[in-house]
Amino acid sequence: MSELNVYRPYDGGLIRSLPMQTADDVETALATAHGLFLDRSAWMPPHQRIEILERTIEIMSSQVESLTRMAAEEGGKPYIDSKVEVLRAINGVKLAIEHIPQIKGEQIPMGQTAASVNRLAFTIREPIGVVASVSAFNHPLNLIVHQVIPALAVGCPVIVKPALTTPLSCLRLVEILHEAGLPKGWCQALVCDNDASSKLVSDPRINFLSFIGSAKVGWMLRSQLAPGTRCALEHGGAAPVIVDDSANIDEVVPMLAKGGFYHAGQVCVSVQRVYAQQGFCRELAVRLAQAAEKMKVGDPLDPGTEVGPLILPREVDRVDEWVQEAVQGGAELLCGGKKISDTCYAPTVLLNPPDDVRVSQMEIFGPVVCVYSYADKQTAIDRANGLPYAFQAAVFTNDLEDALNVTQQLNATAVMVNDHTAFRVDWMPFGGRDASGVGLGGIQYSMHEMTRDKMLVFKSKHL
Repeated sequence: MSELNVYRPYDGGLIRSLPMQTADDVETALATAHGLFLDRSAWMPPHQRIEILERTIEIMSSQVESLTRMAAEEGGKPYIDSKVEVLRAINGVKLAIEHIPQIKGEQIPMGQTAASVNRLAFTIREPIGVVASVSAFNHPLNLIVHQVIPALAVGCPVIVKPALTTPLSCLRLVEILHEAGLPKGWCQALVCDNDASSKLVSDPRINFLSFIGSAKVGWMLRSQLAPGTRCALEHGGAAPVIVDDSANIDEVVPMLAKGGFYHAGQVCVSVQRVYAQQGFCRELAVRLAQAAEKMKVGDPLDPGTEVGPLILPREVDRVDEWVQEAVQGGAELLCGGKKISDTCYAPTVLLNPPDDVRVSQMEIFGPVVCVYSYADKQTAIDRANGLPYAFQAAVFTNDLEDALNVTQQLNATAVMVNDHTAFRVDWMPFGGRDASGVGLGGIQYSMHEMTRDKMLVFKSKHL
């Protein structure tokens, strides 16, 4: 049996070696999960699911420090942000408990025609079936919570495949669920390669795929789904921000810095493209660069670190290649633009990169923010909408009419007004459109997508 070595992104040190699952293990997991779903006598009633999730919260709450250090060590997100992630994950379980009673159908009126008299009709919502969850590295605990807990909350067996760079938080959550009383088989984790993952996703026994990761992989997996398998795909973006001269620059700069450099920019809704009115564009960009230069870059386990490493050294090389391409094409480098080490890249601000270079065309997924000047607001909106990605966007303005106009025109699933694009709470709908994905995340929204309607019609002469 082959092994997976899990390394710290910051210094490359080995954390742990894990056995890799094979195609035979995938088949065993599928047979187990499918068997549970077919056996209605094995289904957990709502009160049992609630009790298990309540105990899960108790265990997680008693282990916040160890869960934080595990997530920070394997994922590279700074300690302070990893602790927020753990607390969010716990709250995500609470949200699932709160929404279990909201899984309900509705009455369908009858008697509207002569053919429909003497009938009572209503819908109920049932678990959709076996859920396959394929996850990403950048939130190693909270993403797993969002992909696993909703499935369990509505009564679906779930098989989860974590990112191979960050499997430990996922495995620990599955252990905690079992410690909390979840019967074996209802949540299974598979640490496996891409071939085994494809076998999992394409199997007709899978009723729902939850995928978080690159668009290339997501759309490929979608093409492999068996007929009838539903899915939610969450891909990346190249989040645009429009700033006009009515905005308070003292408030804008720290929010752009947080939204752009949080987790070294490795977030699907990181601030990437800032369009600022030309009269103050340079001032905004320079002040953003000054804020970036003050950020502490380094060991994610150091509580003072604000920007950690990229997940792999090759990502540092890729980001640097893109930045140098932009500079050679005419972008003005205001700060950063260099590798601090093999694993860390300096927070970088580019002013007016060309529209045809990669930092302007593709998701950077690194600590780089591009600032562009505009004279006409409509031109800025058109440029913001000019890429195939559509996830979260933002506008900074103190003009209410302008805010309403821009939010209506921006192609995005969510538009933040006077806040950065990376804002999220776990009870809001979250997901991309167009090339950025399909379907919705958010605890209660995922719960809804992991259920399906069944209509019941009763005929009686007494109705």
